[in-house]
Amino acid sequence: MFDESSPIFQQLADRIADDVLAGTYAEEQQVASTNEFAAFYRINPATAGKAMNLLVDRGVLYKRRGIGMFVAPGARDLLVEQRRARFAEQYVRPLVREAAALGIDAAALTRMINQEDPS
Repeated sequence: MFDESSPIFQQLADRIADDVLAGTYAEEQQVASTNEFAAFYRINPATAGKAMNLLVDRGVLYKRRGIGMFVAPGARDLLVEQRRARFAEQYVRPLVREAAALGIDAAALTRMINQEDPS
C-alpha cells in the first residue's frame, strides 16, 4: 500500500495522477470521493482530502460543488509536461553533467543511449 518514503497524502495524490496519466480516469470523469479513497486505502478521510486538494491545486482535478471531484480538461497533458520536466531534472541533467566530466561528447552519448534502446 503506502510506504515511509513520503507522506501518505502525497503517495495517494501520485497514485491518482498515475491513473490519470494511464487513462484510467479520462478528462471530465468523476473520481472516487474522499471517503471512498479513505475506506479503500484504510486511511483518515482528512488525509485523502489533502491528496485531492493537492491535485486540485495542481490543476489535475476540479470540484463540482455537491457532486464531487472530476479530472480537469488537459490534466493528462499537464501531467506529461510535469513528468518530463522532472525526468530532465532527475535523470538527463545529471547524465549530461557526468558525461561531460568523463569527456563524452553529445554524439558519443547519443550512441551509448541508442545501444541501450530496448525497442
